[in-house]
Amino acid sequence: MENKDEAKSLLCELIQLAKADETISQAEFQFLMSMAGHLGLNQSDLESIIENPVEFDPPTSEGDRIIQFHRMVLLMNIDLSSTEEERQFLINSAIRMGLSPTATRAILNKMNEYPNKIVPPDVLISIFKTHYN
Repeated sequence: MENKDEAKSLLCELIQLAKADETISQAEFQFLMSMAGHLGLNQSDLESIIENPVEFDPPTSEGDRIIQFHRMVLLMNIDLSSTEEERQFLINSAIRMGLSPTATRAILNKMNEYPNKIVPPDVLISIFKTHYN
């Protein structure tokens, strides 16, 4: 991760998704802890961001935006249920990141074809490529 502010921004967007249905489940919290570690942050950073959200600054590269979107899809399905609030938050976040709304909706529809609704990264990337060409 380039810097701690960028990592906090990405983690904050994941937290906001987890909170979209008003509660962070244990599975979601564990996923957020894992993502915090992956982004070079610790539990204290995570708890601080939960209490004091930071502004989301989308990644500049398209690849990084797609990676963030994939993290969000994984988080949304980690507890094996997704609410309309979570889906709408994910769609709006993808739009804020400049990702194709058509590709986003295609992925949300496609995830139902996979065990635990986990869309493989290569399938996700293929869908984005299709909608950008």
